[in-house]
Amino acid sequence: MKADPAVQRQLLDLAKVDAELSRVAHRRRTMPELAEIDEAEKTVRKHRDTLVSSQTAISDLDREIARQEKEIESVRAREERDRKLLDSGTVSAKQMNDVQHELETLARRQSALEDDLLELMERREALEMDGQRTGAEVDKAEQDLADATRRRDENVKDLDTTQARREEDRGKLTPRFPENLLALYERVREQKGIGAALLRARRCGACQLELDRSSISEIKSAADDEVVRCDNCGAILVRTLESGL
Repeated sequence: MKADPAVQRQLLDLAKVDAELSRVAHRRRTMPELAEIDEAEKTVRKHRDTLVSSQTAISDLDREIARQEKEIESVRAREERDRKLLDSGTVSAKQMNDVQHELETLARRQSALEDDLLELMERREALEMDGQRTGAEVDKAEQDLADATRRRDENVKDLDTTQARREEDRGKLTPRFPENLLALYERVREQKGIGAALLRARRCGACQLELDRSSISEIKSAADDEVVRCDNCGAILVRTLESGL
């Protein structure tokens, strides 16, 4: 394949633009904020799940506390009724003994219920404190996620700007090349990552390997408009005064 040496040299401009586009694509895939967002999202989900579990446990305890308070109220009402019965003076001696025995039983029952209620309320207080701590952790995790998302969006905006400029540059460059030369360049770039590179001091600018004597001899003998390629990586080698030929 042949191409004007001046046109071949412009491949270096195209390769430079493509290299920057590749860097932009790499930065999109590997920006640290992506890992931060992923980790922050996991943290937010974990703390939210913990908070929901805590709130559910508190709701369960509230129902249990309400049931316990209702039962205590029932015992107190029964106790009040029995005391009124005793105070009325209308009960027989046997009934009085029975009522007094029941009052003793009710007192023990009320004491046990109140102890259980106190334990339930202490558990609820502990869960409430845990919920407050978890709520603060949720707020912090959400803020961390928002910060990482904001930084990612700022980076993406910068990358979008750079990409748009380089794609505009590329759009201006590609019409300058013969169709067959551009097709070769694109094919090599797709396969190897770099389509064309400067041959500097007998070293390929794409793979950074020094060409052997035989390859250098062939390149030296090639016409100026001959398109030559690196034997190692296949990139189009652009010859200038820096090539040392």
